[in-house]
Amino acid sequence: MLDELRQLGDVREDVLEAMDKVPRHAFLSSAFEQFAYANKAFQIGAGQTISKPHTVARQTTLLGLAPGARVLEIGTGSGYQCAVLCAMGYKVYSIERQRELFEKAGPMLASLGFRPDLFYGDGYKGKAVFAPFDGIVVTCGAPEVPQALLSQLAVGGTLVIPVGEGETQVMHTFLRTSETEFTQREHGVFAFVPMLAARMPRTAGPR
Repeated sequence: MLDELRQLGDVREDVLEAMDKVPRHAFLSSAFEQFAYANKAFQIGAGQTISKPHTVARQTTLLGLAPGARVLEIGTGSGYQCAVLCAMGYKVYSIERQRELFEKAGPMLASLGFRPDLFYGDGYKGKAVFAPFDGIVVTCGAPEVPQALLSQLAVGGTLVIPVGEGETQVMHTFLRTSETEFTQREHGVFAFVPMLAARMPRTAGPR
């Protein structure tokens, strides 16, 4: 799997080293176990999916952070991306809105020796009590960029978020360059499960 990800490109070697420490098959049902290291997404229940390994590698690479960084993940899902973030040496906070997935992820991550702070709730509000974060990564498609997440970035911090309302989204990064300014970049098309529209705040985007 790692060789394939290297060939696809645009991923940091330290990210691949972290992924090598995380057994992806542990986060999948036995029906998909034999395909666990293929570059494919799979259903994990509650209408959600585990992202392709290359997507996980790209999002983690785009954070561009060093060990010890404080990272907020929006959408714990199976816990796989969360485990990779932990393996990078980050202090990880992760929020999941689906009770079924939230209850599974904690024990699984603990069984592998990872100790993120997990929360059940609406991730698009962020977790202001623990802000600011050096990085925030969103693991579902968003129709727009939540202002709450931008406001919880540290200066110099990066938000990685797929934006779009269709079956595919464009990966964006927002680098906070000052208290009031952000630099935005686009990084290609990806496919994520969309967020629940009812959970999305109306006001969004940097100004």
